[in-house]
Amino acid sequence: MRKKTFAAAALFAAAALTLSACGNGDDPSGPITVVSEESASDKAVTVLDKPFEKPDLVLTDTHGKTYDFRKETKGRPTLVYFGYTHCPDVCPLTMNNLAVAKSKLPRAEQDELRIVFVTTDPERDTPAALGSWLKGIDPQVIGLTGDFATVQAGARTLGISIEPPHKDKNGKIVSTHGTQVIAFSPKTDAGYLVYGKDATVDDYTADLPEIVKGETP
Repeated sequence: MRKKTFAAAALFAAAALTLSACGNGDDPSGPITVVSEESASDKAVTVLDKPFEKPDLVLTDTHGKTYDFRKETKGRPTLVYFGYTHCPDVCPLTMNNLAVAKSKLPRAEQDELRIVFVTTDPERDTPAALGSWLKGIDPQVIGLTGDFATVQAGARTLGISIEPPHKDKNGKIVSTHGTQVIAFSPKTDAGYLVYGKDATVDDYTADLPEIVKGETP
């Protein structure tokens, strides 16, 4: 398993490592939680020495119902990713990798695992649009949308930088966002693993059995 360890540090922007080409640019506000890298930038997963707390996110799910992220995922192995349905590359690849890896788990563990997709483009990603997109990936994935400022603030507590959707030079609306997948332990509810955009389906397949148990891969 490719792995690296990050130590907490005050001034190193984690999101700068994985800002997605779904858009371009840098978030001047930066993340409020940051980490520094020891070595081996090609590693698939980062183990945090100081895990993230779950963000206080209360959004709307694909059924139009209020979803309290902390409450609904308490005591469950949880993976969260921030992206958008119009993303041409990284987002669908990441979500499909997670879905394929999840399908390798025993049914009981699949049902226990929570994979949460939070849109960075809430104006276009309505509950219905999210539901339709996720249905083609994995109907069990929880899709969340809501106020952009709320989403952005929640992402920043996880070191994930998100910019408001904007038009590129060709007039196409794009969303620039960090591409990290954060894994939360069912034992502590803390986010202790960070996956970058280069994590493969094999990486997730190897790690999910341990994540479900709250162990470090």
